[in-house]
Amino acid sequence: MKVNARWLLLAVALIALNLRPFMAGIGPLAADIGRHTGLGLRGLALLTLVPMLLMGVFAFAGPWLQGRFGARRAVVAALILLAVGSALRLFTHSGWQLVGTAAVLGLGAAVVQALLPGIVKRQFPRHVGVVMGLYSAMLMGGGALGAQVAPLAAAAGGDWHWGLAWMAVPALLAVALAARSLPPDAPDHQNSLAVTAYLRRPRVWLLMLCFGLVNGGYSTVVAWLAPFYQEHGWSAAGSGTLLAVLALSQALAALGLPMLAGRHKDRRPWLWFTLALQAIGFAALALWPDAAPLAWVVLLGAGLGGCFALSLIVALEHLPDPGQAGALSALMQGGGFLIAASPPWVIALLRDATGGFRAGWLMHLACVAIVALLYGRMAPASYPGAIRVVPRAT
Repeated sequence: MKVNARWLLLAVALIALNLRPFMAGIGPLAADIGRHTGLGLRGLALLTLVPMLLMGVFAFAGPWLQGRFGARRAVVAALILLAVGSALRLFTHSGWQLVGTAAVLGLGAAVVQALLPGIVKRQFPRHVGVVMGLYSAMLMGGGALGAQVAPLAAAAGGDWHWGLAWMAVPALLAVALAARSLPPDAPDHQNSLAVTAYLRRPRVWLLMLCFGLVNGGYSTVVAWLAPFYQEHGWSAAGSGTLLAVLALSQALAALGLPMLAGRHKDRRPWLWFTLALQAIGFAALALWPDAAPLAWVVLLGAGLGGCFALSLIVALEHLPDPGQAGALSALMQGGGFLIAASPPWVIALLRDATGGFRAGWLMHLACVAIVALLYGRMAPASYPGAIRVVPRAT
């Protein structure tokens, strides 16, 4: 099977588009979902927490899945899970059934996120930054699509179930395109990677922590931005549009910033720039939420999206071997998503304790400051010493 680069790029884009709508579509429909399923704030937080946890746990299995089944077969199977999980939401009647579908969807997204960066590194070795920018942009664009279409589909179908179930359609399209376009599997057990060898490297834990703290901001925004502005008088459709604008800003920054940073080996100034945008956004949500909501979400979205894409690129650049780089990216995402799973729950607790979301936004402002300090240690010259050639499993 000969790999066509154009078809493969289209597959990468469509696959990425399916990795966030099932989470981003919850916020605009949260009030209806809560009324009909009995889920309170903490229960609704599980619809983000559970997928994030699974993204973390199963990302650690990425190297094993690649060696045992092959990346292509695993990605196609994961996309089928995304289609099935979305379709099942049409038939959910209780909060726990909905959480169960969130688990199915989180598992599917986890496998894709663990394996697709390695495929990109192998197939586009000279254009990793650009292609990962495209992947990240489409991933964030999927969030915009989910947030915008969910309330419209719910209104058209007369029920919130339709606002979530429609996502099965693009997932099925992605299954067909992935089966046609992804490179053939060639499992090589000689190249299976020793995960424990990575976990002995402090740099891996540093990458996990940075990725997790930043994506904790993303998971919180996806879960609570729409309900936050609904408390300020916005409608479900209006708050969904606001979330879509945020996701669109993420997508544009995820696509554009890696291109701008491509001429520079040191990604840290660009990472610090994205963190500064996040800091402004979170501070504004905490202190002046009604002053210029569109401006705040554009700044916050650009910061989150650009940082996500650049973080993936930094991980892939640590190692020249595509298999090892892909495994490092999977592990960074694994630990990172485990960290990122808890903030929506924590914010729900803070909301119950304080009566508002301000404490939560300020918490993320502090996380941004911590990440800015940690990225100071990631000069490109430190890559070879931080993660030397990793021993291979036997």
